[in-house]
Amino acid sequence: MVVIGADSHKRTHTVVAVDDVGRRLGVKTVCTNSKGHLELVRWSAQFEEVTFALEDCRHLTRRLEADLLAAGCRVVRVPTRLMAGAHRSAREPGKSDPIGAEAVAVAALRHPDHPVAQLDGPAREVKLLSDHRHDLVVQRTRIASQIRWYLHELDPDLATPSRGLKRHCIVAELLVELDRFDGTIARLARNLLDRCDELNHQTNALEAELRKLVRAIAPSLLDIPRCGILSAAVIIGETAGVHRFRNKDAFARFTGTAPVPVWSGASKGKVRLNRSGNRTINCCT
Repeated sequence: MVVIGADSHKRTHTVVAVDDVGRRLGVKTVCTNSKGHLELVRWSAQFEEVTFALEDCRHLTRRLEADLLAAGCRVVRVPTRLMAGAHRSAREPGKSDPIGAEAVAVAALRHPDHPVAQLDGPAREVKLLSDHRHDLVVQRTRIASQIRWYLHELDPDLATPSRGLKRHCIVAELLVELDRFDGTIARLARNLLDRCDELNHQTNALEAELRKLVRAIAPSLLDIPRCGILSAAVIIGETAGVHRFRNKDAFARFTGTAPVPVWSGASKGKVRLNRSGNRTINCCT
C-alpha cells in the first residue's frame, strides 16, 4: 500500500508518496486547480493501492478532495492534532512542504482508522447554511450593542427588552421613536436599526430553510428532548455523515463527549471531562 500525503497551500499542493513502512517514494508539486489535480492523479497511477491522506483543513483541501474523489481515488482525512507528533518523529529536521506532506502520510500510516472522505451531499449544504446564519447572528449581536448605546445617549428612557431587537415590532417602534431626534447619532441609530431588521429577516429565512433540510435528512434528531432545528443542523453539518465513524465510541470521541480516564494504581475508574473533539458540535451535545 502507498500513502500519498499532501501539504496544501492556496497556490500549490506538495505531495509525498511513502510505502507501508514510511520510506519516501516520490515528491510532486502541482497547482491548486483542476488541471493540477488531474496531473496529480496521473502521477499517482505509477503506484498500486494508493490512498491520499489530506490534513483536515477543509478550506485548503476541499477542492483537491472533491477532484480526487471524482477521479475514483481513496481519500482519508488526518486530524490536525496528530501532526505535531508526526513532525517531532520525522527523519528529516526542519520545515518544508515535502517534510509537511511526509508527516501527513506518516500520520495516516500510524492511525489507519481515519474517516474516509466522501463527495459532498446534503450535509454540506446544511453546514454552509448553518455557518452563514451563525455569522449573521454575530453581526446582529454587535449591531444591537451599538444601537443600545446610541439609544441610551439620545434618551435613557428608550430601553429595549432583552433580545427585543430580534423582533420586527420592537425595531419598528424604535424607528418611530427616533423621529423625535435629529443629528448624527439619531441617523446612525436609524441605519443600524434598518440593518438589524434586515438581519432578522435573513436569519429567519435561513432557519426556515434549515428546518426543511433537517426534517428531510435526520428527523429523528428532532425527537431528542431540547434538540431543536439549529442544534440538529449543527450536528448534521459538523458530523458530515455519521456512517463514516466506525462505531459509537469513535463518534463520542469526535464530539468530545467520551470521558478521559485519570486513574492510577488503586484509584481505578476515575474519569474527567473531555476538552478535546469538535467544540462546535460539543456545545450542541
